This record gives sequence, C-alpha cells and structure tokens, in this order.
Amino acid sequence: MKRTFCLLTLCVALLAYSKNATAQYYFYDDDYYDNPIMFEVGGSLGAMNCLTDIGGRKGIGKKFVKDLNLGKTQFTGGAFFAVTYKNAVALRLEYAFGKITASDNVLSSVDVKDIARMRYNRNTEFRSNISEFSLTTEIHPLFIFINYQERESDPPRYSPYLLAGVGYFSFNPQARLKNGNWVDLQPLSTEGQGFSKYTDVKSYKLQQINFPVGLGIKYELSRMFNIRGEFMYRVTNTDYLDDVSTVYSDPSWYSDYFTGTKLANALEMRDRQITYITGPGGKRGSPKQKDAYFSFNLKLSLSLGRERIR
Repeated sequence: MKRTFCLLTLCVALLAYSKNATAQYYFYDDDYYDNPIMFEVGGSLGAMNCLTDIGGRKGIGKKFVKDLNLGKTQFTGGAFFAVTYKNAVALRLEYAFGKITASDNVLSSVDVKDIARMRYNRNTEFRSNISEFSLTTEIHPLFIFINYQERESDPPRYSPYLLAGVGYFSFNPQARLKNGNWVDLQPLSTEGQGFSKYTDVKSYKLQQINFPVGLGIKYELSRMFNIRGEFMYRVTNTDYLDDVSTVYSDPSWYSDYFTGTKLANALEMRDRQITYITGPGGKRGSPKQKDAYFSFNLKLSLSLGRERIR
C-alpha cells in the first residue's frame, strides 16, 4: 500500500512538472501559456486587382506590377480559420470574395505613336466577381528558429510569414453592350471557343483551380486578438479571366451556333475596335502568359487555445 501511494505521488509530481514545463516552454506572458496546437478565426478586408490582356500601362505589355493599373483596384473581403503548431507552421482554410475589372479605355491619353494605342483601339473591357476557397500553409521562420532555442524572455509579438497553397475559384467575365446593359461573355464564344467546326479553341470553365502564394506579417495586439497585413497572389491556369486570349474570330461562324439576341450580342462583343484595323485571325490577345489576380488584406483574428497558468 505504501509503495502504491509513493508511486501515485511520483506520477502526480511528474505530471505537474510536465505541465509546468509546457507552460514555461510555450509561455505567452506571466499569466498565460500557449498550447502546442493553437487555433485562430478571423476576417479580412482589402483591395483586389488583376493582370490580364486588357488595359494596363502605356508601351508594350510588361510583366506583373509594371503593367498594373491601380485605378482599377476593387474591394475584397473574407473569413478564415487556422490551426497553428508551436506558432511556427499553420494550416489555413479561407473564403474570399471580390471583384476584378480592366478596360482598354484607360489608355485613351496615350500618344498615338505608342504601341499601346493598338490596345486602346481594341476597345475591350470586362468585370468579374470572384469567389474563392483556399487551403494554404503558413511558414513562420522566426518561430521555427525560436523553437530550436532556449527561451529566456517572452516570444515576440510579431511574426513575418510565407504562405502557399491551392484554391478553387469562380469567375464570370462581363462587358457592356452599346445599350449600356452588361452581358456574360463566356456563353458568347467571342474568340470562337467551342466552335469545333471552325476552331480547336476550347470553351473555358468558370470554376477553376488556382495556386495562392504570398507573404505577410502577424502582430499580436493582445493575448486574444491579432492583426495581419498580407499580400496574396493567385497563379491561375486560364488566360480568360478577361475573356481575351488569342485572335479575332470570323463573324460568319456565329449564325451556325447562335440566333436572335444571343447572335447579335456575340457579334458585337467579338470585335469592338474603334477604327477597323485587324480582321479575323488578327491578334486580339496574347496566350503566352496566363491571367492572374491578387489582393492586399488587413486581417483581424481571435486566438483560441491559450490557458491561464494560475
């Protein structure tokens, strides 16, 4: 009986020591400690923009921000839930929504000798709502380093991080008719997509996979609330976010597939040149580079999983 009592006492002591060691290793401050696995739930607000064939800046179309038109920036928002291990690695599930838009008429002030004048004369535009679910991994290098060191003070309240993952998003490019009404572009096959009798260009899907990559910084306002600043870029596998990619289609194709209002809308949307320069088969877009969209977000979140030491 005495041996059993001594064994139980030893077990209790070891458990108490283990809990205290955990509290010391994952401590947040003098009153709270972090469990190895923490949870975070929050929302975000920010700005969204895109890089497509339409619009841009003067000169030959350039890559990334060199061809970005900030005037077309739109609102974005969302919500997320994250599971974090030792504050160093996190798995995050997120829903985001927003809008992207671009227009060739932003180039109207470009000198007539500039090559961008051709894009202005093309006279295309689009808008599209974006809805996205993503699963991303966050890597916090500062805490990865700290976890291999002996802590002598409170961990830092800020943490820069990298993120990458996979997403599933929907889009639906639209443009305005001459009468001012907006019309969905994908069903109109503006470049002959899906016209198997005449072209091998396939119709594009309005729901696709993307690959979000980005970076951010997280700051703990208190033991419960965090704020983040984050940039996320979506790599896509489509060149049709804006419904522009290849060449001008032949107007004679459409009467074999469409009739009535749909036929009239398709013929209007396939070629909107201000001055007729390029005919069927002429360059309308560039399929060499896929379209992309990205966002800058501020995120406010609630931390769950901290426990009081005493």
